[in-house]
Amino acid sequence: QVQVVESGGGLVQAGGSLRLSCAASGSIFSRNAMGWYRQAPGKQRELVAAFTSGGSTNYAVSVKGRFTISSANAKNTVYLQMNSLKPEDTAVYYCNARGVGWNVWGQGTQVTVSS
Repeated sequence: QVQVVESGGGLVQAGGSLRLSCAASGSIFSRNAMGWYRQAPGKQRELVAAFTSGGSTNYAVSVKGRFTISSANAKNTVYLQMNSLKPEDTAVYYCNARGVGWNVWGQGTQVTVSS
């Protein structure tokens, strides 16, 4: 059974940077999709950046050019490098991994950007 655990959130000033990490345990393969989502108070969870099962990447329009998703260890670890952070990036960030017939979420890590 696949599990994912996030780390790396915190408090940062606007314009600063943070890197989130997601470590997956279990059978993660390159054809599985993995990525980052976020949920701000009172809002729906939304895609931030993700690897698709085909290996391409998707980014939310609001983070393009500022955030970069990358992977290591045959995609068992996924990173989200966040630069030029804005107060509107404040949210709980969740790692997600999914394959045929399964979909796993991490517990989330808080990112707070102060103005």
